[in-house]
Amino acid sequence: MRPNLRSETRSSGPASVAAPAPVVPGPAPAAPPHGHIENVVSTCVGITIAALGVHLMQAAGLVTGGTAGAALLVSHIAGWAFGPVFLGITLPFMVLAISRKGWPFTIRTIVCVVAMSALVQALPHVLTIERIDPLFGAIVGNTLASVALVVLFRHGASLGGFNVLALIAQERLGWRAGYVQLVLDGLVVGIFALLNPGWLAVLSLLGAAVMNILLAFNHRPGRYLGA
Repeated sequence: MRPNLRSETRSSGPASVAAPAPVVPGPAPAAPPHGHIENVVSTCVGITIAALGVHLMQAAGLVTGGTAGAALLVSHIAGWAFGPVFLGITLPFMVLAISRKGWPFTIRTIVCVVAMSALVQALPHVLTIERIDPLFGAIVGNTLASVALVVLFRHGASLGGFNVLALIAQERLGWRAGYVQLVLDGLVVGIFALLNPGWLAVLSLLGAAVMNILLAFNHRPGRYLGA
């Protein structure tokens, strides 16, 4: 009797290979924190860029949002120097910063506010602007301000005022800091527009929108993990 070769062939085939288990990615490694030298240098850079942006806007007769815009507004109306006005408007917000952000953030922010106030006062002595196109001042000045804020935020500081409110809203409520500040800045620019209707008011509103849109693009919750 001949053996059933077909059945033998079927029974002696290769064993089935199990599919590999899916690879589940683990949590992303924590980003290394910034060092003290990195924080100091970057904070100085942020303060310098912010002061230069304010200097351009001040020379163009514009305002922007936040406490810097409020200080520019008071400076234009009353003829007072920007530095002391900015310092006076910003410091009351530090009480909120202490309770919500802690002492390290608050101390760094106070240092930034005082340093920028002094630098804005000093810039006209080393950089005299005889003529500046208001459109250029609005766009470039606010672009510099947004870059400065991102740098300061990423190194655990701010320029106080509306920045503190925007950061708290982002961390506690998940709202974009740039969009929160855009609403607050609209109030400041709106007051300027009521007092100074015309082209400068339109450019001030445009500049505030540029600053806060750039801030919203570049400072999102969870995107930047450095401390």
